[in-house]
Amino acid sequence: MVMELSEQASVLWAKKRSEEDQQYWLPLIVHLVDTQNTINWLFNHWLSAGQRQLLMGSLSEEATQHLVKLVGFTHDLGKATPSFQTKKSYDRDDSLDEQLNSRLSRGGFLELDQLNLASANKSPHALAGEAILEKFGVPESIGAIIGGHHGKPASESPDEQIENYTANYYQSDNKPQLQLPWRQVQKELFDYGLNSSGYQAVTDIPDISQPQAVVLEGVLIMADWLASSEYLSQDESVPLFPLITVDQTWHDIDTTRRFRQAMTSWDLGGEWNPQRIDLKDAYKKRWGFNPRPVQKTMTQAISETTDPGMVIIEAPMGLGKTEIALLAVEQLAYITGRDGLFMGLPTQATTNAMFDRVTEWLTFLAQSQGENFPVKLMHGKAQFNRNYQGIPNAMNVYDSDDDFGEVVVNSWFSGKKSILTKFAVGTIDHLLLMGLKQKHLFLRHLGLSGKVVVIDEAHAYDAYMNQYLYKAVEWLGAYHVPIVILSATLPKAKRNELLRSYLKGKYGRKYKQQLSAPKGWEETQAYPLLSVLDGNRIKQVTEFPGQSDQKPMAVQVQRLNLADDDLISQVVDKISAGGIAGIIVNTVKRAQTLAELVPADVKLMVLHSAFLATDRTKQETKLQAAIGKHGERPAKMIVIGTQVLEQSLDIDFDVLYTDIAPMDLILQRAGRLHRHQIVRPASLRAPQLFVMGIQGPGDYGDGNEIVYGKYLLMKTDHFMRETMTLPDDISPLVQQVYDPQTDAEIADIAAAREKFTTDFDQEKRKAGVFQVGDPNFRFGATIHDWLGRNLGSVDQDEQKASAAVRDIRETLEVILVQHTAEGNFLLDGRPLSDVQPQEIAQQVIRLPAAVTPGIDRAIKDLETLTSRYFLRWQSNVWLKGALALPLDQDFSAIFEGWQLSYSSEFGLKYVKEDEAHGQ
Repeated sequence: MVMELSEQASVLWAKKRSEEDQQYWLPLIVHLVDTQNTINWLFNHWLSAGQRQLLMGSLSEEATQHLVKLVGFTHDLGKATPSFQTKKSYDRDDSLDEQLNSRLSRGGFLELDQLNLASANKSPHALAGEAILEKFGVPESIGAIIGGHHGKPASESPDEQIENYTANYYQSDNKPQLQLPWRQVQKELFDYGLNSSGYQAVTDIPDISQPQAVVLEGVLIMADWLASSEYLSQDESVPLFPLITVDQTWHDIDTTRRFRQAMTSWDLGGEWNPQRIDLKDAYKKRWGFNPRPVQKTMTQAISETTDPGMVIIEAPMGLGKTEIALLAVEQLAYITGRDGLFMGLPTQATTNAMFDRVTEWLTFLAQSQGENFPVKLMHGKAQFNRNYQGIPNAMNVYDSDDDFGEVVVNSWFSGKKSILTKFAVGTIDHLLLMGLKQKHLFLRHLGLSGKVVVIDEAHAYDAYMNQYLYKAVEWLGAYHVPIVILSATLPKAKRNELLRSYLKGKYGRKYKQQLSAPKGWEETQAYPLLSVLDGNRIKQVTEFPGQSDQKPMAVQVQRLNLADDDLISQVVDKISAGGIAGIIVNTVKRAQTLAELVPADVKLMVLHSAFLATDRTKQETKLQAAIGKHGERPAKMIVIGTQVLEQSLDIDFDVLYTDIAPMDLILQRAGRLHRHQIVRPASLRAPQLFVMGIQGPGDYGDGNEIVYGKYLLMKTDHFMRETMTLPDDISPLVQQVYDPQTDAEIADIAAAREKFTTDFDQEKRKAGVFQVGDPNFRFGATIHDWLGRNLGSVDQDEQKASAAVRDIRETLEVILVQHTAEGNFLLDGRPLSDVQPQEIAQQVIRLPAAVTPGIDRAIKDLETLTSRYFLRWQSNVWLKGALALPLDQDFSAIFEGWQLSYSSEFGLKYVKEDEAHGQ
């Protein structure tokens, strides 16, 4: 039976505000009960079965539920202190403060109007709550969760808080009559929390491990945010947990009814219940085709796992790895009790392409279960993706009986809550950020611990990003989250490190003592290859019966060292009788330089990162329409681009020219050569690959060496064959280049190797500075100092956080507009006054890092320009905070000593101002 509550406890407030002459408050007891009810509901109905199992550990489900309810109720116990109760209201409404103070006086808290605490800010309510709970005997591993529920735990247990700042807790350092009501009310609320959670005594509260504490903290933060949401959306049409008018008391609230109504309003997405898959027609039902032998064998092997951890799929480009992965998501979710998906990709372009494929698959699942499933596209330009914007809002379809079986968007899951959406497709940063010390990191761990995680293009991350990837994989291993990893060109050292990171996370540092693996598993060069971590066993599938449906392709490889104009002449000559030539280079500047040399009578397309978001989307769409799988191919065309052409775009070249790059990337690029079964011009029927930039032994030009380093280019140059047979040669060539044992075969590589090793060690050290530690499974290990010293700026700024895990210099995004004597225009000529703000906001481009070395000064100058010409932007939801860079009638501008110019054909160019005048 739940205890009665005293008048003393019922007058404490948790929230207060004024609005349009109306005053509101929320009694502390109501917020504590709301949060307790909410976290209990989330535990029972929102967490996946796998997450519940993780939280339970060695506890029973009933004991875990007691603990969940206790942290929900006691999370704001620190508000039952004079340091909090005497806080001024946010909008400085003295009348409201006085009314609540007089209520406190009537409840027995006397002389508060005379109180002047010298150090109130030393006892913020989260820390105060932890101090009070630990004083009552709550284990530190639980107390730390209360102390950290605003996103960052204390660096250590606040053992001396109450002793050092007694008046913050009890109103006076030495007057027992003033202290007594506070001591009584804190004990009363704590006992109420114990009782309502199902505990008999404080000694019944268990210790938990650090991974359990991280996830429980995440659930608490989510529950607190939800119980603090007055309304479902900004229009305030659907109430959740609203404040009450100041003339009401907690007796006027039916907390059970209030909570039930709130959860009915909030719970808009259907729960995915993964089912055992009938493999006989699984591919046919979802995609309309029968599986290839490799797909069939891999899917069968995955279905036979009993405790799946990691699945690594290595197979050629175009074989259908995505379909294997999506079916694996269903299989692994069923086996491990997960109910969502996160799929991470290298770039926004690859993410957009994958998002459409995932929503098509998700729609099939939604229809087969008769539910609506919530989805999220997670990258910086998601609001400009038309397909994503076209997905209905969950609120709008919830009331309709006809609209089940849809993919929907739930707007409550925004900002830091985005990762909590059950199905999410995003750039890889959102996974890598699991390892970066950052406020509210617990929410990211909570969101990902309930999903199956898919990592596409796993080869595409550099040494620095890999350190964050391994850390994320280790924590996912601690949570027993199944991971599917896809790559066509994975070095064996990286494959092994991914498997080791997961094993270390799941079994601790002594995992090797339990490991069961086939002989030679670390050295295998079989291709295709499926590596499966099933419990503590590594299994590898290397035989794929009936694989003959994929015919080997012999690619003729030729080194080419020509001046730029001679190169373009050769390419034009190569397609004189028709054909599509691709030129993939390593820098935007080189792409632009070559593009300008193409004769006007030859059709040309250019694709790189220095286009307006709108122009780049158009270019990608046009490219797919021309040389995609079912494209209308022009008679002849040259396509020039950077690395964006090597990743996930399903396009087909008749002949390919590429700058020298590490072997795995050369092979990725070669995967765009003769990709589809089509008739080709007679002279281009044999696949030809021309590799540019090899100026001599160990000399690859400054541009290429800056991007990729000399060591891997030397090894690629050495092992590149005159004929490469795809896919047979893919794994052997990649392993030769990335295996240090093969260095002995190459003359004069020692200096390049030494620089590579030094740079690698430096990147590893740099990545470690702001990384969270390894999971600690010792019972009683707390989350104190888990987020320790962090990069302060990353907490508020997603762009800075992404830059931190990618090790890229922070750059600025600007909106490009044209400003002339006639007025302001979009670059396509439309007057700004005729265009919706949302469309203006899409005209964004990232300035090159070279242009803004002094980023603070650049921001100041751009803010001045923006306020001079576009002052009204600040009052618009789409344009508030945006920075404008106005271009003149020739689409150029002088900015920070650089001349910038833009064209929809070539993108943004930049040259030093003095060089521009000298031309």
